[in-house]
Amino acid sequence: MVEKKKTGKAAPKPKKAKAGPAAKPETAAAAPPVAPAAKPTAAAPGVAAASPLDGRPGTGIDTAVMVEHPHAGKINLRGDPADQAFLDAVRDAAGAAPPTDANTVATAGRNEILWLGPDEWLVVTPEGEQGAMETALGAALAGQHVSVVDTTDARTTIRMHGAHARDVLVKGCPLDLHPRAFGPGQCAQTIIAKADVLIHQRDDAPTYDIYVLCSFARYLWDWLVDAAREFS
Repeated sequence: MVEKKKTGKAAPKPKKAKAGPAAKPETAAAAPPVAPAAKPTAAAPGVAAASPLDGRPGTGIDTAVMVEHPHAGKINLRGDPADQAFLDAVRDAAGAAPPTDANTVATAGRNEILWLGPDEWLVVTPEGEQGAMETALGAALAGQHVSVVDTTDARTTIRMHGAHARDVLVKGCPLDLHPRAFGPGQCAQTIIAKADVLIHQRDDAPTYDIYVLCSFARYLWDWLVDAAREFS
């Protein structure tokens, strides 16, 4: 009887004393300072400034040079091309009316409007100017049946240029990129190595801007680097 009472009293008392007052106050006191410090770091400019291809080596080949332009503004625009009021409003805001000819690009200064479909375009602005463009388009098109959506962070842009740039692309692109079929001032939605892209040929060098979803950017970049090795 005596031995049972001693073991019963000794076991629970030390456990309650150690677990209760010692651990809980220290944990509660430490938690508040950690939470505020972590939030700014996670949400801050690092996310907006980062690109999916930061630190990715390029081809190292003069005839097929690749450079990323990750932060150009990209605004998806939809409206009625048969409505002159719509065309005029876009021209007032962006400097050019959206092109109505399939697979063409309208340019006004540093702004570009790429044709995506019969009633859809991509308005491309210099880095950091997408907010102002979205606001300007929204104001100019107020009251009209349109859609203006900032999609800047959805895609990055790989610019490829050089004498063999076209040769690299045709390895994985079904689009006819021969100069007789596709040239400066034209754009098209297609695929490269099974990745959905939007290609814009800028000049006769040739120079191409390839818009690709950020989740596919590293895959496509590595594929292009590998495809260019033949020309080194």
